[in-house]
Amino acid sequence: MPESFWGSAIFSVVPSLVVGLIFWFVVRALVRADRNERQAYAAIDKEERERAAHQRGEAPENLDGT
Repeated sequence: MPESFWGSAIFSVVPSLVVGLIFWFVVRALVRADRNERQAYAAIDKEERERAAHQRGEAPENLDGT
């Protein structure tokens, strides 16, 4: 256990900072994974809509909902 004021202050703050950083990395990874999964589902959905339009004989443009 550190005896000086600054040593004690650093010793008491560092664990909270480390836990906060770990939490931030975990949340960041979850948000990125969700974003990537949504992009993948959107690409699959677009392909399926294009395939269905092709089977119906429709033009595949403007199938993205715009």
